[in-house]
Amino acid sequence: MKRNRLGKSELYVSEVGLGCMSLGTDREKAVALVHEAIDGGINFLDTADLYNEGLNEEIVGEAIRGRRSEVILATKVGNRWEPGKEGWTWDPSKAYIKAAVKDSLRRLQTDYIDLYQLHGGTLEDPISETIEAFEELKQEGLIRYYGISSIRPNVIREYVERSNIVSVMSQYSILDRRPEEHVLSLLAEKGISLIARGPVAKGILTDDGAGKAEKGYLDYGKEELSALRAVLLETGDGSRDMAHTAIRYALAHPAVATVIPGASTSRQLLHNIAASEAAPLTPHELEAIQSISRSSRYEQHR
Repeated sequence: MKRNRLGKSELYVSEVGLGCMSLGTDREKAVALVHEAIDGGINFLDTADLYNEGLNEEIVGEAIRGRRSEVILATKVGNRWEPGKEGWTWDPSKAYIKAAVKDSLRRLQTDYIDLYQLHGGTLEDPISETIEAFEELKQEGLIRYYGISSIRPNVIREYVERSNIVSVMSQYSILDRRPEEHVLSLLAEKGISLIARGPVAKGILTDDGAGKAEKGYLDYGKEELSALRAVLLETGDGSRDMAHTAIRYALAHPAVATVIPGASTSRQLLHNIAASEAAPLTPHELEAIQSISRSSRYEQHR
């Protein structure tokens, strides 16, 4: 599988990665899926301390035991949960980040994290303190690089200008083209990569996703989604199905290093991996897709 450099780092990630949130809580099944992903050419695994209250990290750690050198391991921090308490609290403080990383390392059964990501963020955060925490973790050898996971353009701009982030994770798909407004061009200019999550839009952008389109998606109604899906089914020369078209769309922008569709079954995983063998979209196909979908703007979180 093709690998792309993540920003200006020394990390080269498979263009199709694995979003581990959808692995589920069946340890045996989830570990088998991670092994199948690695065997299929995926080397980028993305998890978070938030997922299943740390269980997801534990499962990923179990799966990569003995195979650590084969993967680029990414996790996230900032959402604080305490046993016995309801819900999560947002905590981007230096003290919390430096404590939380040790818990993630323990669960992941590793002594370093390749990419540590702030799992959110607002302009009200102590951004300088947050950056300082990540920089110290780099110096201590606990993380190799850091990035942010955000859909807030103004927050992204702050970190682009003030920190050494190598990546921004954001939702990006044919149905959510908001990063095209300003974010992708900014990242390309600065040599920072986008990690695209949600490339198939909760399964709507798959051949069997008609039922999932019934609930709508962002500002698309079910009738609009039905019409768009019909056009997408006819896009191209028939060599790609809709999911592969959707994944190749997200990968078409030069700032995108990897997409991380989730997979809860072997069938889904192998289908995602096969997208790496599908032909890139032609300029004509990109133009056609953009003509039938919205070039949306971020109306909130600016």
